[in-house]
Amino acid sequence: MIIDGKKIAAEVLARAKTRAQMLQRRPNVLVYVSPDETLATRSYLKIKARSAGEAGCDFGETRSLTFSSKADAIIVQLPLAPEVNTMEVLNTISIQQDADVLSDAAREKFEKGDADSILPPVVAAIREIFVREKIETKHKWAVVVGEGWLVGKPAAAWLKLQGANVEVVTSKTKDLSAKLRSADIIVSGAGSPHLIKPDMLKQGVVLIDAGTSESGGTLAGDADPACADKCSIFTPVPGGVGPLAVACLFANAVTLAERQ
Repeated sequence: MIIDGKKIAAEVLARAKTRAQMLQRRPNVLVYVSPDETLATRSYLKIKARSAGEAGCDFGETRSLTFSSKADAIIVQLPLAPEVNTMEVLNTISIQQDADVLSDAAREKFEKGDADSILPPVVAAIREIFVREKIETKHKWAVVVGEGWLVGKPAAAWLKLQGANVEVVTSKTKDLSAKLRSADIIVSGAGSPHLIKPDMLKQGVVLIDAGTSESGGTLAGDADPACADKCSIFTPVPGGVGPLAVACLFANAVTLAERQ
């Protein structure tokens, strides 16, 4: 099955909007935008602004690192300029406002499996797919490709919390093909176009492609699209995890507003 991330995202946003409308005021989401924003950054911000509206949230931008305590949720638009200490910026967000779960405090709470922790948006997107498709994780062999803060680390942490046997690899791992071929579940966030080929997979694997990069001027995932024929579940790029993760981000924002 090829997952239609846009369709599921619309449903997640609709659910979030229903919850938002039950509050006394609209949730207020504030996004920090680096002064040296690019055209790509502006494109991502337009998508987020639209999704915020569909989730029943107000959406504002700031270029000040003194974040308002009045905001229900704060988002930092990444990446920041190379000379900026990104983690230092992320750690200025209070755990009560961290919809992206990117600060050390929010991430630690999530990795401990605290009951009241919200999930990083990519993880929430994966969980949404797994729940819908009744994908079992306990005792399954899961391989996470990439160890980044946005995809690899949180996906590995969550899969471990769900009882999976998890191995984290990178594009430079020796015998990568053999490791992937043994996996029941693969989550990839390497950002390496078409790194994963069909002959590296066993039949029926669940493949969650959360890696995005440019290849020949177009958006590409870590998995060759031909991999879909080998998979029981496959998320395409674009149109798979990406839009669903954005929807989950604003569902998180509504959750934080509910807790205010």
